Amino acid sequence: MDNVKDLLVDAERRLQTIETARLDAEILLASSMHTDRASLYSYPEREVSEDIVKNFQQLLEKRMDDYPIAYLTGGKEFWSLQLKVDQHTLIPRPETECLVETALELIPVDRHCDILDLGTGSGAIALAIAKERPKANLCALDVSCEAIAIAKENAKVHQLENTEFIQSDWFSSLGKRQFDYIVSNPPYVEHDDHGFIEGEIRHEPRKALDGGQQGIQSISQIISQAPSFLRSGAWILIEHGYKQAEIIRQLFISKNYDDINCRQDYAGLDRLSFARWPQ
Repeated sequence: MDNVKDLLVDAERRLQTIETARLDAEILLASSMHTDRASLYSYPEREVSEDIVKNFQQLLEKRMDDYPIAYLTGGKEFWSLQLKVDQHTLIPRPETECLVETALELIPVDRHCDILDLGTGSGAIALAIAKERPKANLCALDVSCEAIAIAKENAKVHQLENTEFIQSDWFSSLGKRQFDYIVSNPPYVEHDDHGFIEGEIRHEPRKALDGGQQGIQSISQIISQAPSFLRSGAWILIEHGYKQAEIIRQLFISKNYDDINCRQDYAGLDRLSFARWPQ
């Protein structure tokens, strides 16, 4: 019977072409054993049952084909929230926390306000803001009914009741509702990006990633339609690709937004543009 130590050594060897081979092996084995990574090293000689080994080997095979760790384990941490994710939701990225940080700088702690999250996926952005701004009301939309179901489940797990989730193709289901803030991590990967063929993102929902030519199709639609749903003086914040900041600035200018800003992510790349609807 295999033990923990031997399984990790073999898994790291099999995953050697992946930069995070050892970490990935630990995460997948811990997930298969329904334990945490620390316990793997507390009992390295522990024998592992055949059923667990079989499951672990199946996960390794998928990981060797670049299948994302988050989908293999069924979860991803974002803003200290452990979120359920699956193939119907985009995997939350660390750079998206820049959007949350910026939004929280603009949203007063003690203010009752209405916030719209467009393309919520797993609910990551909406739930992070809802957690930090309990007096705010979060409305989160996604065109995927499967994604909405996941987001609702995540909200329930974290007992964040100041949220609502609606299936909607961008603004189509909102009627005449208006908001004080709009936040969005829309599709912004260029349609012909090579990652859709060989990268990890080929396993994620393409609709949540593919932004068409130049990657700005959805962004352009959001910026154009948002004014009907923004109150006077409201802010809109959009995550985007590192080469898209100037194009987005021009889109904001063409639609008469004020106070246009761009913020960089933790890697120093342009990642977030935000602007204000005139008062």
